[in-house]
Amino acid sequence: MAGIMQDSFGRVLDYVRISVTDRCNFRCIYCMPAEGIEWIPHEKILTYEDMLFLCSILTDLGVRKIRFTGGEPFVRKGFVPFLESVKEAHPHLRIAVTTNGSLLEKWAERISGLGLDSLNVSLDTLNAEKFLQTTRTGDLQRVLRGIDAVRQTKGVPVKLNSVVMRDFNFDEIAALVGFAAEKDATLRFIEFMPLDKDVWSQSQFVPAEEILSRLPDPDQWMSCPSKENRSNICGPSRYFRNSVTGQRVGIISAVSDHFCHLCNRLRVTSTGVVRPCLFGNFGVPLLEGLRAKDAGAVREGILHAVSRKPRRGATGVPSEEGAEAFQEERHMSQIGG
Repeated sequence: MAGIMQDSFGRVLDYVRISVTDRCNFRCIYCMPAEGIEWIPHEKILTYEDMLFLCSILTDLGVRKIRFTGGEPFVRKGFVPFLESVKEAHPHLRIAVTTNGSLLEKWAERISGLGLDSLNVSLDTLNAEKFLQTTRTGDLQRVLRGIDAVRQTKGVPVKLNSVVMRDFNFDEIAALVGFAAEKDATLRFIEFMPLDKDVWSQSQFVPAEEILSRLPDPDQWMSCPSKENRSNICGPSRYFRNSVTGQRVGIISAVSDHFCHLCNRLRVTSTGVVRPCLFGNFGVPLLEGLRAKDAGAVREGILHAVSRKPRRGATGVPSEEGAEAFQEERHMSQIGG
């Protein structure tokens, strides 16, 4: 029987995001600087054996959902066979993956048989030139072919994640909604979060309510019932349903209307550090215990991180000076998307 992880504020933590690599074939402007970052040596990141052992401990602690992220998880050799191993070992565990979509075409058939809870694809623009601008290395058509390949298998629900930036894709909100409807995918708009002073700009921030006002036929969008919103199923999104078409669109307001009181997650970096809050500095290293197969030490480290989970992260938009919101150097690709 699985246990229950509960923090000091009564939140039950049953969702963990694990970064399988810090490496990525894109250089997205909100994730890392243009020159890239120094990759972590392979011997210092979690092995697949480490992660399988970690998954067993997490499920014993009551975790019901694990999302695998990067960097870009599909650039790591053996990632899909690893997912198959996790599913075989934990058939009732809800498994999800976040990806930039560039390698989906190759793996679509194998992915379809995994029974994933969701496949989240980052897609900020439908303009090939702007896509190259924001990813610095990406090919939009390759991503679109990957989305189509997964859809054709009908094996996994697809979600599209779009980070909204004022001078970049703010004018594409309606087009992205239309694209998601065409592909039968769930679209979530995400506020540009002040995680990294090297890539964040206050002038590019667009609050959730302004995003909502730009949906096509805005009067037709109604807030979904509370049971569909901000649940373990939907995560941090507030969902809105179109009263005419039935389409659902989510908005993640991590900055303007934080949802910390509903947070049910932990994050584990590719180096095996469990972090209780995306916006905080604190983390507990687990790698030594994982390598030694010391379940007690790993469990103790996880529970220590849980005990340090703050009531609220520093999610507010920083001042013009911006210093207080950026407590350390931390690139999103290193934390895990």
